[in-house]
Amino acid sequence: MINLQTLVFAIVLLPLFGGLLAGLLGKQIGRQGAHFFTIVGVAISFVLSCYLAYQIFYLGLAPFNFNAYTWGISGRFQFNVGFLIDRLTVAMMVIVNFVSLAVHVYSIGYMRDDTGYQRFFSYISLFTFAMLMLVTANNFLQLYFGWEGVGLVSYLLIGFWFKRESANFGSLKAFIVNRIGDFGFLLGIAILFNYFDTVDYATVFSLTPSLIGKTITLLPNTHTSIITLVCILLFVGAMGKSAQMPLHVWLPESMEGPTPISALIHAATMVTAGVYMVARMSPLFEYSPTALSFVLVIGATGALFTGILAIVQTDIKRIIAYSTLSQLGYMVVALGASAYAAGIFHLITHACFKALLFLAAGSVILAMHHEQDIRQMGNLRKYMPITYVCFLIGAWALAALPPFSGFYSKDAIIDAVNIATVPGARYAYYCVLVGTFVTAFYIFRAFFLVFHTQERMGPELQSHLKESPWVVWLPLIVLAIPSAAIGAILIGPMLFNAAGMLGTSLFVLPQDDVLAKLALEYHGPLFFITHALHSPTFWFALSGFITAWLFYIKFPYLPTFFVDRFTTLNRILVRKYGFDDFNQLVLVRGTMKMAKVFFDVGDVKVLDQHVVDGSGRAIAWCSQVLRKLQSGYIYHYAFVMIIGLLVFLAWLILF
Repeated sequence: MINLQTLVFAIVLLPLFGGLLAGLLGKQIGRQGAHFFTIVGVAISFVLSCYLAYQIFYLGLAPFNFNAYTWGISGRFQFNVGFLIDRLTVAMMVIVNFVSLAVHVYSIGYMRDDTGYQRFFSYISLFTFAMLMLVTANNFLQLYFGWEGVGLVSYLLIGFWFKRESANFGSLKAFIVNRIGDFGFLLGIAILFNYFDTVDYATVFSLTPSLIGKTITLLPNTHTSIITLVCILLFVGAMGKSAQMPLHVWLPESMEGPTPISALIHAATMVTAGVYMVARMSPLFEYSPTALSFVLVIGATGALFTGILAIVQTDIKRIIAYSTLSQLGYMVVALGASAYAAGIFHLITHACFKALLFLAAGSVILAMHHEQDIRQMGNLRKYMPITYVCFLIGAWALAALPPFSGFYSKDAIIDAVNIATVPGARYAYYCVLVGTFVTAFYIFRAFFLVFHTQERMGPELQSHLKESPWVVWLPLIVLAIPSAAIGAILIGPMLFNAAGMLGTSLFVLPQDDVLAKLALEYHGPLFFITHALHSPTFWFALSGFITAWLFYIKFPYLPTFFVDRFTTLNRILVRKYGFDDFNQLVLVRGTMKMAKVFFDVGDVKVLDQHVVDGSGRAIAWCSQVLRKLQSGYIYHYAFVMIIGLLVFLAWLILF
């Protein structure tokens, strides 16, 4: 019997050791050694995670919480490195390691000609370690360590090709935007620590009901619920990591990194951290309807409006990136509706089909000699049959069309929002419903333009087109299997089982438990499909697919027709609603102009010219005046003595 604490240490630390070996000993172990040690570390971590999942889910092992060692002591406060292993943690560990392992193997083929080969494998292995630290933490301080760890490594990976200006810009943009969200996250943790004198999950969650009804004064005569304030601040952190509007602008820029890391960031690490955090904090959020409403509205807005932006994108990776923004909105909507299990369920299914889509897109990019514009592709099904089938499975799952995995998780979210009573639920329902049409339309637009329609690449490139090597397409097949089947397998146990697959790791107040109401009408995966055929969700998704077929296969002149008729709308979408323009004009240039004013006025004029140079000039002037008093003439000195005596006598008389 393996010691459970040793097992947890191995799962978390093996990717770290692999990353350090590849990073510090890259020249000594070479390219093969770099991918060997990192892949073996992640592979063993994945196998051990599956073993732990078997113990938790099938053998009924009770959740366990332990502190490994004391991180630091300050007065009566003690901060520990500890691990909480429950059903939610194990589910996240399995999916993080599974996707990471597929990306590691895929990277052997994709990065084979890159000079930064060892460095890349070091980074992605460290990325996996940081995410595992985040999901296994049993306290807010360790959570924050993993939180900042994935932020740092994402900066390094997005800017991996640092000789490209766009990569440097994208990595810096991601880093700065995430710091904005992390500032709110840190404030939320600080308030909890101020009231509870601890950062331990178990203690904070058990004492949370004591804050009900308590308020804090932020502005004169303005009282705010402490729980609501804490939850909104924590969610601001999630808005940064999980790219919710308006802090979503960094995620499309992450496409400047290599495609494997795009898959890892968008599928299982980084962007899912915010969703996981809110689900983990369900004992806090459940006591604040205001915070839940805020979460719901933000998620619904992102689910619809960021999805619409994908319609006008021409870069195959950016189309999938905007789909990530939209799908994250669906997960957040589920959290706001108190359907936390549905949000985690969609996180798991999305990790599989989104990694599949990104890696399939990478396979296309490799075959096209790193051409990413879908307008320069066409009829690739003829040359890349394996990639074609895998991309189709991923697109079908993303579009939430039965029977693939995305259908079950997304349909459950929409049904949950439909019966939710949180303020803003009706708005959220219409957003996510229309979003199903938008999703199906933009992903099949990309699918038809890339794999169908006429060939638009040059004859020289066309003569070299072929399927990617096995090390690239094998991970696609591995990811395609859960993308097709995992939804039907997990929907019952995860959402509608009386005990719930995620058990007590999620907390929902009885009056908010929308999934319990849906469970009364659930009679199995096949019935779920039959029921969906009578719901508007299925018909919206099917309409999106049919519309894409009409626009890009049957009547290919329609896109140009609509662009010409709706030029203003198209311009708004191409400019991404003006978020980037606002950030550049107001925040970036405004900050630079403000800095220039402070430099010109404060530094140059006040400090340099007046304080530094002015003090020198003042001393020179004083010396000039005093020099005149030292003339050497006796009558000058006598005159000064008389003046001084008169002043002294006047002072005595007057005072």
